[in-house]
Amino acid sequence: MKFIKKIKTMFNLEKIRSDFKILSEKDSNNIPIYFDSACMSLKPNSVIEAMNDYYFKFPACGGRSSHKMGELVTKKIKNTREIIAKFINARNENEIIFTRNTTEGINLLANSIDFNNGDIVLITEKEHNSNLVPWLYLREKKGIIVKTIPLNDDNTFNFEKFLELVKGVKLVSVGYTSNLDGVSVPVKEIIEVAHKNGALVCLDAAQTVLHERINVKNLDVDFLVFSGHKMLGPTGTGVLYGKYELLDKLSAFILGGDTVEYTTYSDYKLLPVPERFEAGLADYAGIIGLGEAVRYLNEIDFNDIKKHELELNSYITEELLKLPNIKIIGPSDPSKRGGIINFYIEGVDMHKIALMLDNMANVSIRSGQHCVHSWFNNKNIKNSARISIAFYNTKKEAEILISNLNKIIKII
Repeated sequence: MKFIKKIKTMFNLEKIRSDFKILSEKDSNNIPIYFDSACMSLKPNSVIEAMNDYYFKFPACGGRSSHKMGELVTKKIKNTREIIAKFINARNENEIIFTRNTTEGINLLANSIDFNNGDIVLITEKEHNSNLVPWLYLREKKGIIVKTIPLNDDNTFNFEKFLELVKGVKLVSVGYTSNLDGVSVPVKEIIEVAHKNGALVCLDAAQTVLHERINVKNLDVDFLVFSGHKMLGPTGTGVLYGKYELLDKLSAFILGGDTVEYTTYSDYKLLPVPERFEAGLADYAGIIGLGEAVRYLNEIDFNDIKKHELELNSYITEELLKLPNIKIIGPSDPSKRGGIINFYIEGVDMHKIALMLDNMANVSIRSGQHCVHSWFNNKNIKNSARISIAFYNTKKEAEILISNLNKIIKII
């Protein structure tokens, strides 16, 4: 832990990379150049070790068994809930509900709010399928109305259109930071306007938690969801945050073990929030690993993360725009696109470029429609290639990426 504390006072990239086994192999040929963190972040060794500790040392049930191992699991799960609450500045740990991912968090919310025929949910034109399909499903099932906020020409949030559409809305559900182009919306202003119009707000923060500090109390957001696997944590872990008084009004979604205080053959009594929303045996190892991921992030200054990622984004953007026929999705200014550079070439299958980068230089990027099919179909764009940056990436990696893209563009 001494070394990690040094990181907080000085952003030392070499030391950070030594915390990730995959980035510190002795054979440099085996080290991937990983620019796909928007899909899945890499995991520090401490996260994997924390999960292994559970399986090797206390592989028991939490909350159910009264023996020492069971009590230790219960304590560690509680500690993780507390550290996550503090990480996003929730009022207390009971406002943290463990889920499998962002998708489950949004589905839990969608199926637990008391929606009626004609209620309006407002989203943007570039939401991830996780923040689109559940609302379209409820449109079919319950007759809710789903409205979309048109974007500006550069794909940024259109506040004037939002002001026109927010009246009479029950829930505003938007991505804090877009996985399509890295653009963050003006969340505080959106929340203030929504509340003045009597609407609740849910933020999809899956693409935000690895890159900037979130303060739910300062934002006054009603609900917020994110995934563990995008913030150095294990797969199959996530969080739904909600103001306690709002969570307490939600109806139960999945019921069974660990959601009830008692049952008879004809009756049952639900446990309080958050337990009533965490049905069945939990992913104890995953939750413990998620807690360790948050501890790791707490030791790095988010201002350093932002500065480092902007430097890389600026370099890649500048070099990318020197190549012929490249079109970047979103604003041309890299400071408005977080850690994402998503581009396409008309008439070119971008899967081909991603595969060639992987085969030629062990460079990993994402190609496709990035679970934002609706936006691509609306724009009649086949697919794109997305470069996504994290704080563990280096300038040298960016140079290798650009060098090989130059070679590829000349031969495709």
